[in-house]
Amino acid sequence: MGNALGFLYGKCCKPTTDDVDYGSVQPHGVSAITVSVSALAHDLFNFDNTSQVPEGLSKYVGSSRKAQANWYRKISEAWKQTKPPPKTPEEAAMLVIQALARNQKADVEGLLAFYGLPLLDKLVELSTGVLTSLPEGVKFEMKTLPVDARSVPDGDGVTVYVSTADPTESSCVPREVQVAVVQRDQARAQRNYTRADALHNEIIEAGYRVIYLQDNEEEVLARKYRIRLRGIDAPENAMPYGKEAKEALVKIVQGKCLKVQVYGEDQYGRYVADVYCNDRFVQELMLKKGLVWHYTAYDKRQEFARWERQARDKRIGLWASSNPEKPWEWRRDQREGR
Repeated sequence: MGNALGFLYGKCCKPTTDDVDYGSVQPHGVSAITVSVSALAHDLFNFDNTSQVPEGLSKYVGSSRKAQANWYRKISEAWKQTKPPPKTPEEAAMLVIQALARNQKADVEGLLAFYGLPLLDKLVELSTGVLTSLPEGVKFEMKTLPVDARSVPDGDGVTVYVSTADPTESSCVPREVQVAVVQRDQARAQRNYTRADALHNEIIEAGYRVIYLQDNEEEVLARKYRIRLRGIDAPENAMPYGKEAKEALVKIVQGKCLKVQVYGEDQYGRYVADVYCNDRFVQELMLKKGLVWHYTAYDKRQEFARWERQARDKRIGLWASSNPEKPWEWRRDQREGR
């Protein structure tokens, strides 16, 4: 990658005398015509050779130099996998945003501002119609592997796996997991399946799993995420319509790859997220089926209230009952032993 970055730096970072506004100097310390993609390429090239992040960046971000070095590692890895490499400020900004998807928004925006790249809220839809910026409040987005039916515990939760080949995951795999994966492959090659299974259990305990993809006939290492669907509350499995809600969610997501937009974590360590399946909004589907409640204590979206009202008016799902029990009240009664 160093050669590619060096080439891009050489092509883009050499100042030109044509129409240059020498008074317009960006935070990075170069003229407006050379800032942005070329400046980022220069610094990635320099980081690959020296492991040093640029001076002055700390004025724009709050994280330590050690954290900054980790950002540049992630961006560098993402740059390697992007073919062709970014050429426009918008493309470079999206690469940075995706590579640092799990970092604080303020740090990502500070890094973008340092290079004069478009900020998150300034990016617009590309001509292809692909959304290039995340909705307000979304911390990061994941694209999952196909969902197994056994990964759906109830009507408002699902466990998903994300391939570590994803640039946002590849730099985060713990060393002990990487070692266990290599040792497992060696054990399988030696037909020592007892050892291989023990190593896979270590991988699972660390929050990962080796998954066999039948379509590609290959195994991939994937990271586990427990997801709580944002803004809805399904009847518990032991409640009326609990089983129906779970079965409906299984039918929607089974065998499908999901787009998951994460807003935060709940008290149980689950990621609270909006979930999309084949471009369909899963929470909307569940509300319109009348199998979940709009969880107004945590979500005030008017469209959720409208979808729930439509199901109520049709008296479908749990609304076929004149007075369906609220799951949050049922859980409270269970805790209090009523």
